[in-house]
Amino acid sequence: MPVTISSSYTKTAIILHWVMAFLILAQLAGGIVMEEKLIPQMMLFQLYQLHKSIGLTILVLAFVRLAWRLFHTSPPLPEGMKLYEIWGAKLTHFAFYFIMIMFPLSGWVMVSSSAWDVPTLWFGLFEWPHLSFVHDHAEKVMINVSSKEAHEIFATLTWGLLGLHVGAALFHHFIKRDDVLTRMIPFLRKRAK
Repeated sequence: MPVTISSSYTKTAIILHWVMAFLILAQLAGGIVMEEKLIPQMMLFQLYQLHKSIGLTILVLAFVRLAWRLFHTSPPLPEGMKLYEIWGAKLTHFAFYFIMIMFPLSGWVMVSSSAWDVPTLWFGLFEWPHLSFVHDHAEKVMINVSSKEAHEIFATLTWGLLGLHVGAALFHHFIKRDDVLTRMIPFLRKRAK
């Protein structure tokens, strides 16, 4: 299948970007609520189930997005970008793909190795299976501790990457006045230089 090159993102890429951005922000907010126990105890179970459902959805969508990216290249970067800016953009995108896969995967490992052995009900529709090689592992407790630490590290890294990503997009829009932001938010107009 040929690779498509365009000066803007496809509608599918834009939809995937914003759906995943919303889901990731919801996950980060939900994680804070669960960690700090900001809601009544009786509501925590439902929030945990929702959190697991959204996390697994992000994992699946990350692979869909990665597959889409293989056949649809990103628009070219604006002319005049310095080498460190180009590498920074490439590394940031790579880091996002890595985190979009590893963050929910660490959660899945954590749930699969939990002593509670609570099933994951994907939006109440069906039971999502545990990772059997983790669930039945002799060192299940250690795996659970490590995966929980990894999950928390990925949350912190995600906050940092989001700040960097949003900051760079705003920098391109308001300072450099190029079309980087308008490619992902089509109703914005390119700012005049």
